[in-house]
Amino acid sequence: MDYNGSDLSLGPRPEDLLPASTEKSVKVVIVGGFGVGKTTMVGSVSEIRPLTTEETMTRDSVGVDSLHGVERKTETTVAMDFGRITLNQQLVLYLFGTPGQQRFWFLWNGVIEGALGAVVLVDTRRLEDSFQAMDRLEAGNVPFVVAVNNFPDAPLHSVAALRSALDLGEDVPLVNCDARMLESSRDVLLTLMRHLYTNATRGTQAPSEVTR
Repeated sequence: MDYNGSDLSLGPRPEDLLPASTEKSVKVVIVGGFGVGKTTMVGSVSEIRPLTTEETMTRDSVGVDSLHGVERKTETTVAMDFGRITLNQQLVLYLFGTPGQQRFWFLWNGVIEGALGAVVLVDTRRLEDSFQAMDRLEAGNVPFVVAVNNFPDAPLHSVAALRSALDLGEDVPLVNCDARMLESSRDVLLTLMRHLYTNATRGTQAPSEVTR
């Protein structure tokens, strides 16, 4: 079959190719409960079209996945999300988003393995959904920051109340974000990078705080 003149493109798109000067890559994971905005954050900040594994929710999920606070959600991640950010000509950051439902947590080990750090995305309507994610990261000695995704109808809490409810130490950065916005998601990742640098150099930089 002759494909000359066809619009069919084979192989990766030019914008998806890594710079020839790339020397190193690092891995960051975005974790959290069901419907907290992990796929949205990866998509908002990735420089390439993100790879997602979202599937339409069916009746089989009724009574299995709690839709409290996300009643309008119609799709869900069943494996992982993937995106990329080129930090400079030599360094590339790979983003991996994990599925939120408990029935898919068996996939987390492979996604979290080898991660330099993590973002725990939190919805204040369902704070308890973030506990398992933080426990898994702590068990794996993966440093993390906590980002409160600002949903319009989510209750507001003070920094002290959030830290107490999440049982966060003062050394864990806590920030606000809007996962839909590039600048906000980028700032969360910059907070994580600063946290990792502080840990690596054992500095005394004060953790970021939620501002109201």
